[in-house]
Amino acid sequence: MATFVRIVEAGSLSAAAVQMNATQPTVSRRLQALERLLSVRLLQRSTHGMRLTVDGERCLERARDLLASWAAFEADLRGTQQEPQGKLRIAVPHAFGQEKFVAPLARYLAAHPRVTVEWLLRDEVHDYITAGIDCAIQVGEPTDPGIVAIKLAEVPRYVVAAPSVLGGKTPRHAADLAALPWLALKTYYRNEVALTHLATGETTRFAIRPRVSTDSLYAMRSAALLGLGACVGSAWLLADDIATGNLVHLTPQWQAAALPVYLTYPHAQFYPSRLLRFVAMMREAIPAAI
Repeated sequence: MATFVRIVEAGSLSAAAVQMNATQPTVSRRLQALERLLSVRLLQRSTHGMRLTVDGERCLERARDLLASWAAFEADLRGTQQEPQGKLRIAVPHAFGQEKFVAPLARYLAAHPRVTVEWLLRDEVHDYITAGIDCAIQVGEPTDPGIVAIKLAEVPRYVVAAPSVLGGKTPRHAADLAALPWLALKTYYRNEVALTHLATGETTRFAIRPRVSTDSLYAMRSAALLGLGACVGSAWLLADDIATGNLVHLTPQWQAAALPVYLTYPHAQFYPSRLLRFVAMMREAIPAAI
């Protein structure tokens, strides 16, 4: 098949033989063997030259695709043993990409010095191919059936508020939280909060009228620290503020549903080793990071 493609691209059997460092009879025998195998004539040959038959045109297109696919497969197999190289374009949610996941990225780059990375802060990726994204870290359940989704971890979420918001009173039950001023993280909750009791599994829902709504986890945390209201936020971001007393963990036996974290990338027949190594490292690093 490779000989057939080379003949067409070279323009003649003799030119193909020179390019392949073979004799013209050898090239001719390979072409005849392929034609016998397929039971079709691929080239019309005469003293004036040669041209593709209708079957030959169809075969040429498929042959090129098959050869390219095989070359990619070989490269992928070699890549599992060889040092990864090239560029990865990775989309990461703003909250994680600004700080939390930069350390695992640094370890990946230290282990693979021939790889470069475009680290793109995006909370959603709608079209990997058009955007040129190799993989993404995504919070929440994936909805695109055209991607591979590997669950990496779950992010616990706490209800917190600054001491000034509480007025010296500590809520005992999730329902008591409804009376507080609230902040909303529009990505995950807007006008209602649902909390589940860790021991009993009981779920309580209550409506809120947020004083501030935002799509930024960091902005919500800043507003909470300034005493603008209670909020539901990721445990990894709020843990230090709780430890220092700047925020109070409210009704700790009641928690919002944990958020799943996935590493996603488009379906493909083969994947470059730089992507496979990144996936392997993040599967190990992210659960420990959050």
